[in-house]
Amino acid sequence: MSDVALPPVDLTVVGGAGHVGLPLSLAFAATGLRVLILDLNAAALESIRAGRLPAIEYGAEPYLEQALREDRLAFASDPAAISGHGPVIITIGTPVDEFLNPVHKAIEQGIDGLLPHLADDQLLILRSTVFPGTTEWLDRTLRERNRRLPVAFCPERVVQGHAIKELHSMPQIVSGATPEAEEAAARLFARIAPEIVRVSPMEAEFAKLFANAYRYIEFAAANQFYMIAQQAGVDFYKIHAAVTHNYDRMRTFPRAGFAAGPCLFKDAMQLASFASNQFSLGQSAMQVNEGLPLYVIERLRQQHDLSRMTVGLLGMAFKADVDDIRSSLSYKLRKMLKLHAKDVLATDPHVTVDPSLLPLEEVIRRSDVLVLCVPHTAYRGLSTSGKPVFDLWGFFPPTGP
Repeated sequence: MSDVALPPVDLTVVGGAGHVGLPLSLAFAATGLRVLILDLNAAALESIRAGRLPAIEYGAEPYLEQALREDRLAFASDPAAISGHGPVIITIGTPVDEFLNPVHKAIEQGIDGLLPHLADDQLLILRSTVFPGTTEWLDRTLRERNRRLPVAFCPERVVQGHAIKELHSMPQIVSGATPEAEEAAARLFARIAPEIVRVSPMEAEFAKLFANAYRYIEFAAANQFYMIAQQAGVDFYKIHAAVTHNYDRMRTFPRAGFAAGPCLFKDAMQLASFASNQFSLGQSAMQVNEGLPLYVIERLRQQHDLSRMTVGLLGMAFKADVDDIRSSLSYKLRKMLKLHAKDVLATDPHVTVDPSLLPLEEVIRRSDVLVLCVPHTAYRGLSTSGKPVFDLWGFFPPTGP
């Protein structure tokens, strides 16, 4: 696949083959733009060129088929392919290190690799979560290097796997380091979003972090309530059904379960770092959510002699009906269970990147007890051959422990 001499494009998406970048690329291509998907993942690029989605994204197949048919997509892994005109959207976020501090260098290195191929006055849009102050830092850094690129931050807020739908139905938050950058970003996203909400760069950065941290805290509250109910010997899901039935103020009360994935934990910890580790709600939520796999093991040990048993794990993705295993707590559970159980087996109907996973039927047949780690729709009505199931999601009929 050649990375040079590409026909002109209207928009470049850096990381365009990923979970954030690909739906965005397809959404803009559907508006008539020609989009360059710039990504280092050669296998994902080849898959997209062949008309295959590299990851689960519901409703995206028709968009991909149309974009390829109309020649609305270009592909490259070398930043030299950037045309020098048209906006560039960067889906590189701020990760956290082993000490839960943000790694600002990831953004800096990404920009350094792109900068020689960007023209002055070319709009640069940060899309993924960044540490507060990053947008203004980038604008200042570029000016210090005598570069004149308008910088904007337009955070993505979609649910993974449903981005195509939500990009067209959700208001888009837009910010710019200058009024000109803000206006240019607003015009671009008005092509796909039903409404534009304008704020300052740091307000937009906090909006993204607040949203993810708030959701993380909500899950922690549900998980804490679940553990309290279990210790009291009552059914959390009967309580959940009672308090949410025709009671609008509790309609967002989540069910218990593993709160994981590449965003919620990471963003809560970024917020804690910004607040000089005075974000006690977020840190408490981390203790609850990250401690839930250990609680599951303790309950299993109370009910079974795990040293004589094989435990089967149903679902290894980080949430239901996706194939993404990043930061999945199912893997933490598997790792810790191996210290107690005779053997631990795992399966998932969607995950294809883990060769250790076994077919569902084999896991059920060989296991003495099962743990529902992820409530995939594919497990609805599943026969577990009478094996006991630990179901912290309240997914199966109440026949297990």
